[in-house]
Amino acid sequence: MELEVVLAVSMFVCAVLALLAGYQVALTLGGVALLFALVGIGIGVFDEAFLRNLPSRILGGSIMQNQTLIAVPLFVLMGVILERSRVAEDLLHIASRLLGKVRGGLGFAVVLVGALLAASTGIVGATVITMTLIALPTMLRQGYDPRLATGTIAASGTLGQIIPPSIVLILLADAISNAASQASQATGAAGSFVVSVGDLFAGALIPGLLLVGLYLGWIAVTALRKPHRCPPVQDDDSPPLTTREVAFGLGAPLLLIVAVLGAILGGVAPPTEAAAIGVAGAVLLAGLRLADDEHERRITWLLLAGLASVVAIIILRNLFDLRTGVERIGMANEVGIVLTALAGLVFFAGVATGLIVMRRLGQLTPALKSATQITSMVFLILIGASLFSLVFRGYGGDDIVAEVLHAMPGGKWGALVMTMLVMFVLGFFLDFIEIVFVVVPLVAPPLIILGFDPVWLAILMALNLQTSFLTPPFGFALFYLRGAAPSSVKTLQIWQGAIPFICLQLLLIGLVAAIPALATWLPSLTAQ
Repeated sequence: MELEVVLAVSMFVCAVLALLAGYQVALTLGGVALLFALVGIGIGVFDEAFLRNLPSRILGGSIMQNQTLIAVPLFVLMGVILERSRVAEDLLHIASRLLGKVRGGLGFAVVLVGALLAASTGIVGATVITMTLIALPTMLRQGYDPRLATGTIAASGTLGQIIPPSIVLILLADAISNAASQASQATGAAGSFVVSVGDLFAGALIPGLLLVGLYLGWIAVTALRKPHRCPPVQDDDSPPLTTREVAFGLGAPLLLIVAVLGAILGGVAPPTEAAAIGVAGAVLLAGLRLADDEHERRITWLLLAGLASVVAIIILRNLFDLRTGVERIGMANEVGIVLTALAGLVFFAGVATGLIVMRRLGQLTPALKSATQITSMVFLILIGASLFSLVFRGYGGDDIVAEVLHAMPGGKWGALVMTMLVMFVLGFFLDFIEIVFVVVPLVAPPLIILGFDPVWLAILMALNLQTSFLTPPFGFALFYLRGAAPSSVKTLQIWQGAIPFICLQLLLIGLVAAIPALATWLPSLTAQ
């Protein structure tokens, strides 16, 4: 038994060291697992049946037939399309011109745009880099303190980790759901823990909005106490905004967010189907953004009609019974079915137009290639992590983790604090995908058995990882910002600018820990 413990701990340490050395994540996890499995088989302490379970684990409901994970490539494609169509640039320019005359207005604009991009793309690195390239030069030119400017951009860019629809929450939902199933089996309470992507989306909504409010509040306090750090925009010679610019640049992304999240939280569509709606909406927005002047008026109205049809279908779904296989269909429902069919035709016509525009301008193929590469990376890591998890479990590693957490001083709260600290430190060096696929399956089942609510636990983990990605000197968001920021901005200024926002995130983590209803109240409503 002692030799198995040594091999389990050594395998985990070797995997972490190899990742820190810069080796590819998926190959590292799978390679280290295979190496230790062969060593264990050779000395007779590892059952090779665990390895034989890998094909069924990949091809079965755990990965390839997992309905939850189907949403990942769809949301990735949605984010890539919006990124390539330069929707972020439009949002930043419009928000900056709307709020720029207010003291701290550029900071408010960056936070609000970060929240909108988080709810529409969920790609943290792309959001940070885009806002750094577009907003930071303007903020510095208008006299903003580099610390406040960089801290605001970095913190706003990480909102994609917590504001739904987030790739982190989708992957975390799958890991927490599996952990909850293990906890149910261990406690004999099968079916008592049911966690879905919609639960985590609903659970993260209030904390995410609270975090946006805390960011805005900090900028407002800074503007009142130290106005020289965030002055209003001076010498703005840009032309005034038109209604059309605001409607296209700001209203259309908001409409897409309402359609996607409304479909999920309103029970109209599961997350996977809602992600498909998001992709179609992203194509419509990209078409609006990329349409050339020659066909702009005709194409614009068709694309807008297609975008509005999504909202119309959701409204009709709630107003009428659209089932056609029932014995009797009332007159009102017949009208609803006809209207929904017409809205569907408009929707598909708009999507087809958007695809034609993207293809004509050379943006469709690069977007599809980029989304394929990101999705392949995620699922290859998932396969490697599955192999690592099987071998680690074969050595009794899950029992070792459970015993350590149960033995922590302070009971279940001591175990939770230790888990959060370990994940926080690992977040300095590992991406969220590795942590979700490797660490969460090990620590979540014992914590759920100790009595913690799975949704609440998942939201705490997501907030914890978000804070880790913002914390100097290793925060990923800070690296993204440093790479895109001008050389006049010092690295120390970036680190100093992040500190107040880290404190705000720690405050929110404390609030969610002290008031679990912040994460569990909305999911309880949507479950009814």
